Amino acid sequence: KATTKPQSVKGAFLRMLTKKLKQVIKYPKSRYTQPGYYVHLFKTIDMYRRLHLRFPAGMLVMLLALLLASCGTRAPRYDYRQLAKAAVRLDMDIDAKDNHRLYIEVADWIGTPYRHGGTTRKGTDCSGFTSAVYKKVYRHKLKRNSEEQRTKNCRKVAKRNLKEGDLVFFHNGRKKRKATHVGIYLKDGRFVHASTSRGVIVSRLEEDYYRRCWMQGGRVKGI
Repeated sequence: KATTKPQSVKGAFLRMLTKKLKQVIKYPKSRYTQPGYYVHLFKTIDMYRRLHLRFPAGMLVMLLALLLASCGTRAPRYDYRQLAKAAVRLDMDIDAKDNHRLYIEVADWIGTPYRHGGTTRKGTDCSGFTSAVYKKVYRHKLKRNSEEQRTKNCRKVAKRNLKEGDLVFFHNGRKKRKATHVGIYLKDGRFVHASTSRGVIVSRLEEDYYRRCWMQGGRVKGI
C-alpha cells in the first residue's frame, strides 16, 4: 500500500500557498482580498505550521509582500489574524457578510467549562454565555435564564428562517413547553452554546439530541 511521503505533502502545501499568495498580491481588488479568502489562506498556513514544515525564502518574501499590501490604504480593514484564529477554533469559514465581532467573540469562549450560574470564561452556563456574548457584541442585556430569554427577550422564528445571531432554544425532553437550554445560531445549521458535559462548543441542529429537543428559534427584540 502506497504511503504519502512528507516531502510530497510539503510540496503540495507549497504549491497551494504559492498560488494563493500570488492571487492576493496580483489582484488586490478581486475576490482574493475578501475576508473569507484571507481566512482560508491563514488556515492553510496554520495547517502547514502544525506539520512543523519550514517556509523557504521565496515563500517568506511573498508572505511579507502580502502583509505590506494589507497595510495599504486600498486594502479592506479587517483583522485577518483574529478572523483566521476564530475560523480555526470554530472550524468554519467566515465570510465578508458575516458579523466578525460575533465570530471572534464566541471563538474566544470555545473550551470554557460549564459552571451552573457562571457568566465568565472561568465557567459559564448556557444563558450566562448568551447573555455575556450579547452584552459584548450587541451591547444588549438579556434575561438571565433560557426560558425568560425565550419569552421576554425574543420573538419566535422558525428553524428555516434562522439568521446569524438568533437564539436557539431546546427543552429537556420532559417539559416540552419550557426552554431549558439556549445557544446562539451562527450559520449553515451550526450554533454555539455552553454544553453541560463539554462546555462551550459548536454543534449542529441536525444532531439527534438537538433535533429531538428543538423548541424554537428566537430573534432578540431591539437588535
